[in-house]
Amino acid sequence: MVDMSTFIDVAVYLGIILIKILVLVFPLFIVVAYYTLAERKIIGYMQVRVGPNRVGFDAVPGLRRIRGLGQPIADAVKLMFKEIVIPTNANVFLFVIAPVLSFAPAIAAWAVIPFDDGWVVADINVGLLYLLAMTSISVYGVIIAGWASNSKYAFLGSIRSAAQIISYEIAMGFTLVGVVLAAGSLNLSDIVMAQKGSLIHWYWLPLFPLFIIYFISATAETNRAPFDVAEGESEIVAGFHTEYSGMLFAVFFLAEYANMILVSALAVIMFLGGWLSPFEGTILGETILGQHGIVWFLLKTSIFMLLFLWFRATFPRYRYDQIMRLGWKIFIPITLVWIVVEAAAVLANLPPWFVEG
Repeated sequence: MVDMSTFIDVAVYLGIILIKILVLVFPLFIVVAYYTLAERKIIGYMQVRVGPNRVGFDAVPGLRRIRGLGQPIADAVKLMFKEIVIPTNANVFLFVIAPVLSFAPAIAAWAVIPFDDGWVVADINVGLLYLLAMTSISVYGVIIAGWASNSKYAFLGSIRSAAQIISYEIAMGFTLVGVVLAAGSLNLSDIVMAQKGSLIHWYWLPLFPLFIIYFISATAETNRAPFDVAEGESEIVAGFHTEYSGMLFAVFFLAEYANMILVSALAVIMFLGGWLSPFEGTILGETILGQHGIVWFLLKTSIFMLLFLWFRATFPRYRYDQIMRLGWKIFIPITLVWIVVEAAAVLANLPPWFVEG
């Protein structure tokens, strides 16, 4: 017979985990929704346009001048009521499950992201390995969506997208190998604490080539401009989700933006000290600016999120052969060479990054 106290302890433990998940997921959904609005507004300002400015909260005092705040809500309501059209002879089960395979890993990966010291749902020792596993699953959603649609446009888009994701995932994996080599741990919290110190102690400096390659690879991984050849409107209509509509299309859309936020947060953890303050050990270290916390983590992540939008408003789309050449012939050789250089620096205990203890 099960001991009642043991049952209560398990129930309390599961309840705490559930609360953590809800506290994480609900704000994440809101951020993803309003990230789409931020993209339209910021790119609009960069191109001397206004952006969404009609749907807002005119009835709320103080918000009348901020037009467009209700646009994500209006978009969500519109997509919920749009008809979901399934193509003739499509595999219905795979057609419906594909968006879930893209979106679920993008959300599940956040379980190991530390926002602050101890602020993490699951502080596991192989957090980085778990992240790589989750982000790798999303490629199956892309391939299945293209194949199940029974459309040559969608299938071509899925093949191009899958090849691009796999190619740049190799380069991205090598950049993370460099971080693990420097920190000596797969635990994300340990990786952040290994960078403890001021701005020059963070890994962006000794691993600068890996840092740049990581973020460019992350842009390609998320199918964002200028690497959005999987959605070349002039060639394959809209890529692997050509035949999707309604909420099924919305799930693909949300997965893309959730992945953009995820890789931005991961860049901050791997190379920019996570929640650590850049002013530690300086004159400003004794002030409030020297205090570590979630505010620094969110601020750094927001900068990378802005870069995604800046790239889209600035650079033209690459040709597919240029993208493949960049990934295989440039990024992978550079990462391999720099890992060897870094290994030598680690053996030499190069200060201040690779000193033991």
